[in-house]
Amino acid sequence: MRLRTAALLSVILAGLVFLASPAMAETTSPTPGPSASAPASDAPVTGAAIRVRLLDQQGGKAGDNPPPVPGVTVTVSDESDTEIGEAVTNDQGVAAVAIPGKGKYKVSIDESTLPEGVKLTGKKSLDVNVNLTSGLNVAFPLNGKVVEATPFAERLVDSLVSGVKYGLIIALAALGLSLIFGTTGLTNFSHGELITFGGVAAYLFNVTIGMPLILAGVLAVLAGGVFGWVQDRGLWRPLRNRGTGLIAMMIVSIGLGLLLRNLFQYFFGASTRSYSEYTSQRAHDFGLFDLSDKEIVIMLIAAVTIGVVVTIMSRTRLGKAMRAVSDNTALSASSGMRVDGVISNVWILGTALTALAGVLLGVNSQVNFMMGYQLLLMVFAATVLGGLGTIWGAVLGSIIIGIITEVGPLLGVPSSIKEVGALIVLILILLIRPQGILGRAERIG
Repeated sequence: MRLRTAALLSVILAGLVFLASPAMAETTSPTPGPSASAPASDAPVTGAAIRVRLLDQQGGKAGDNPPPVPGVTVTVSDESDTEIGEAVTNDQGVAAVAIPGKGKYKVSIDESTLPEGVKLTGKKSLDVNVNLTSGLNVAFPLNGKVVEATPFAERLVDSLVSGVKYGLIIALAALGLSLIFGTTGLTNFSHGELITFGGVAAYLFNVTIGMPLILAGVLAVLAGGVFGWVQDRGLWRPLRNRGTGLIAMMIVSIGLGLLLRNLFQYFFGASTRSYSEYTSQRAHDFGLFDLSDKEIVIMLIAAVTIGVVVTIMSRTRLGKAMRAVSDNTALSASSGMRVDGVISNVWILGTALTALAGVLLGVNSQVNFMMGYQLLLMVFAATVLGGLGTIWGAVLGSIIIGIITEVGPLLGVPSSIKEVGALIVLILILLIRPQGILGRAERIG
């Protein structure tokens, strides 16, 4: 049965590669993201530094990464307006000026050195506060759009589309959590670290090893499936065989999450990093909303994957076996079904889906060791809202949570705490309808 699972995963991943390649290949660019390490000049600056990156937001073709702006002079001064140093942007549009350490600085660019046709949209000087020993990354808007007032309807539609995109990413992770909970009854608080595992693994294959991002993403999803199988065989199956209760296993999952999070921080670092491709793209104007090529592909990959998983669960022998174990584990075992094998397959499929959510989240934004932990509340809220253990419930709940999170700032919720909407929904659903929208009310005790 594990061979069947592996074969199904291979078919899914092959389809995703076929779907992603044509749309994203046209926008491939080796230009690193704002936080990617790149030489700022012929003599790279080490230690604390202010790094400025200049991109022409209106240059290039629609869908391409904004081209860098080289040859621009950047100056850094301290609080007393004493010049510390200056640098000239290189071919990647990056200039780095070494600074003594933490503190307040003034970063300026010389407008007379801007190439013809490139204009500064905002201020030519920025006051920044450096709190990290490594320094700070700064960007100046060049040839940016100046929008005086955007109609509320347009902002609402744009937020709704962003919410659907965000919800589809959450849905992949929520599907993985729902599959594992529905089959084993385990509330896995280390599930967020499986999201981080996918993002970090893709970064390792893409940036460290140098593979194309699409291939790196496929390998990261496969690695996530293997990691799930190792977890089940090495930890969860022995605990089940010993008769460990679900509360005790939940506490174990909390400890496992803490361990994995600290391992990610130790080996990956605390900084936020970008993949080497698809870091920034110009969006296409679709009237009321704008979407870049990578955002369109993210939504397509997530939607197709969800459709394939639902088909597997409803039409294949493997899916029926998973549903049988979920409904009655003891009866399935007495009928001759290899319950442990089915549960291992659930862990493989669930962690592979969660790793895919991490990869797409890294493409949509950036990668850091806390990305999964920060998304964990959204995943739990979506799963509880839709109904624990239900496939369509996890998807529906995720879309609702994604929309609430993205529309919240438009209605006055501060962007820094926009996730609070998911917490409020989680509390309300537990008070009003604990079984969720599509869940079944069950008698306990």
